[in-house]
Amino acid sequence: MEYFDLYSANRIPLGRSIRRGAPIPRGEYHIVVQVMTINRKGEILLTQRVPEKTSGGKWECSGGCAVSGESSRAAAVRELFEETGIRAYENELRPEWTITTDSMLRDFYILVKDVPLGKLHLQSEEVCAAKWVNFERLCELSRLGQTTRTVTRWLCARGYELESLTRRIIREYAY
Repeated sequence: MEYFDLYSANRIPLGRSIRRGAPIPRGEYHIVVQVMTINRKGEILLTQRVPEKTSGGKWECSGGCAVSGESSRAAAVRELFEETGIRAYENELRPEWTITTDSMLRDFYILVKDVPLGKLHLQSEEVCAAKWVNFERLCELSRLGQTTRTVTRWLCARGYELESLTRRIIREYAY
């Protein structure tokens, strides 16, 4: 059984945890992370949620909840590895954005890493497919309702910055 640490809206630990699935008291929060992996071509790695999960069949970036005792960055590294088999170090993650929604403190990270699809090890309970897409295709998938609300929200709030970032990565890491 997983437990999540609880925080105030200002990220002050409340010294309590709660079991996954239990209702989180109003005004209390747990940490949720998302990692957008971008390769040197400026493509974004998307994973497809298994049909049985909430938002099943939709495309997203790797992520999940921080468990008790785990920092946001540690959770991002763990979730990325569990879902895709991609190994990253905490210092490789670039914090991109944080928002507070409902009962969640949502942290979004960027990771620049080249990983061929054939080298991924997808977590079958969570992910059924993966693909690299360019920024325009990601926006198109979002417009068609084929991405999770989290990805759509990220694009709506940070789309121009993400597009600039992917173009800068292409320039910086061009062979």
